[in-house]
Amino acid sequence: MINIGIVDDHGIVRTGLRQLLGDEVDLRITGEACNGREALELARSGTVDVLLMDISMPEQGGVDALLAIKARFPDLPVIILSGFPEQHYAVTLLKQGASSYLGKDGDPAEIATAIRTVVRGRKYVTPAVAELLADQLGGANEAPHDSLSERELQVFLRLAQGETVGAIAEAMFLSVKTVSTYRSRVMDKLKLQSNSDLTYYALKNGLMQ
Repeated sequence: MINIGIVDDHGIVRTGLRQLLGDEVDLRITGEACNGREALELARSGTVDVLLMDISMPEQGGVDALLAIKARFPDLPVIILSGFPEQHYAVTLLKQGASSYLGKDGDPAEIATAIRTVVRGRKYVTPAVAELLADQLGGANEAPHDSLSERELQVFLRLAQGETVGAIAEAMFLSVKTVSTYRSRVMDKLKLQSNSDLTYYALKNGLMQ
């Protein structure tokens, strides 16, 4: 039996996943969480074999949670289930340790297949994500934000959502000086001048809703 933890801030999504996976005889939901902080607690509990997690959540989001979980529990598979298109996050999150990236608009049956695959220690990559990985290896169609490091991307997204440097430093357990340095690097790489430019860039490129 594969024990699954569901992490999503929308109750209707968690209910839908419970119903969907409830029909699978070898899968069982053993825990739920509605933000990244609770996801980490779920990982600590030792009651799940895999986490099925959204990335856009209040308090601590899925991106920060993924990094925290993989740092403490590197062998725990995490499947990202997101409403954001693959081209914006999939490759980055796979590099950060996610075992799979699935769109919420995809085939529901694929979720069960992905779960069974990742608990065997393998990555589950959809054809769309495989194409993105191939393009990136070939250097094709690289957007400016693709050049950001993992930390730079995190700081960029928080700034774009209106968080202050001080708040970001506290949330990411970094110094204000370090976050300011990341901000400067992001501005330089994206050739932007202000936080409002960051927000516009993120919206234009579908990196935030």
